[in-house]
Amino acid sequence: MNPLLTALAALLRLSGAVLTLLAACLALAAQGGRFSDRLDVLTHFSPIWLGMAVAGLCLWVLAGGRHWLRITPVAAFVGLLAAGGLMAPELTRSRGPAPPESGETLKLIQFNLWGRAGNADGMVDWIRDQDADILVFEEAFARTGGVARALKSSYPYQISCADPAPCSTMILSRIKPVSHRGLGAVDNPDWLSGAVARFRTERGDFSVIGVHYTWPLPAGPQQQQTRRLTRVLDTLPRDSAIVAGDFNSTPWSFSLRRQDQMFGLDRRTHALASWPAAPVSRHHINLPFPVLPIDQVYAGNDWKTVSVERGPKLGSDHYPVVVVLRR
Repeated sequence: MNPLLTALAALLRLSGAVLTLLAACLALAAQGGRFSDRLDVLTHFSPIWLGMAVAGLCLWVLAGGRHWLRITPVAAFVGLLAAGGLMAPELTRSRGPAPPESGETLKLIQFNLWGRAGNADGMVDWIRDQDADILVFEEAFARTGGVARALKSSYPYQISCADPAPCSTMILSRIKPVSHRGLGAVDNPDWLSGAVARFRTERGDFSVIGVHYTWPLPAGPQQQQTRRLTRVLDTLPRDSAIVAGDFNSTPWSFSLRRQDQMFGLDRRTHALASWPAAPVSRHHINLPFPVLPIDQVYAGNDWKTVSVERGPKLGSDHYPVVVVLRR
């Protein structure tokens, strides 16, 4: 055999072994998220561990699938089983009953505008075309700060998370809220970037909460925010409540699973990947599709899901999420 081809095959086998072993180790370690918030950070990247296992196995097969690196398919199987097992409950979760044919319909857009985004005009045009009833924004300042201002005529009621002070998490609506408040002040140790608004229609009252969670690292603060938000929900009628935001948490994490139970609401976003929409890392890697579903929308039993869709790239590092509910 040509020495060059032999060396290339050996390199492919070695690369496949490294990828599959790394995927298996990380996916197995992620299982520790059941009891450790630190290990739970690894669960968010389950699609990546699964992809690494598949890629490593493909390299091994391409190289002929021989030699002592036959441990590669074993490691690939472990990685696929561990990572796939974390994702399976979300991918097989019921989407709930069909919505009624008639009733009050509510269209909501959840969107992290990303303060560094530069296409504010494109965002405004797309949002106007959607003709939604409620908008929940995060990172609504910096270069995208003009989005809320530009929408003032269409959405005159704009509530921020430190209302009446400026704050980057906002709820915008067409109808006047009966009441509203921010969920904390910046100097409050119990701070949560969020806002609550209560609305009244012919069908009765309903509340909307918009939030922006911190990152899952370091472990602990994100879980504290879940407990804080649960206490807020305890003050509201849950059956009619809606919660939307950038939770920086994926549905295969144990933290989000526990949050689902604590909220007592049905999460309407089913593995809907919304990040990244912009190049990532200092090398500006532009992924062809989003990988992580970190933007979530919850609603109480009064609301049935009509549709949940991901919007287009608009210059943010997040895709918008468009949800239509009916009660």
